[in-house]
Amino acid sequence: QVQLVESGGGLVQAGGSLRLSCAASGRTFSNNAMGWFRQAPGKEREFVAAISWTGGSTYYATSVKGRFTISRDIPRNTVLLQMNMLKPEDTAVYYCAAHRQPRTVVGPYPPAANFGSWGQGTQVTVSS
Repeated sequence: QVQLVESGGGLVQAGGSLRLSCAASGRTFSNNAMGWFRQAPGKEREFVAAISWTGGSTYYATSVKGRFTISRDIPRNTVLLQMNMLKPEDTAVYYCAAHRQPRTVVGPYPPAANFGSWGQGTQVTVSS
């Protein structure tokens, strides 16, 4: 079982930037696609971004495309989410997740159910 720990959340003004980090321990996730999801109060968890197990393909929700960038550092077992031009509607708890199946192609808007390991989440608050 992969254990994932997110960090980097916080309070930022609209237009600002944050970088979220997801560190894995236990079994390596180098062969798993990785994703970021978020959940705002009173709303369902939604897809934000995903990256293939090779790092060669990335996918974004329409709402964050052009502002967020997902990347991975395979030797360090880390996944990053660089968030720029933040908006108040980006306020949510952000979760890192590892796909259940190794070496599986993940396309746009992968279902959260396809991800089997989740972090505890990190709060991102964007003030207007």
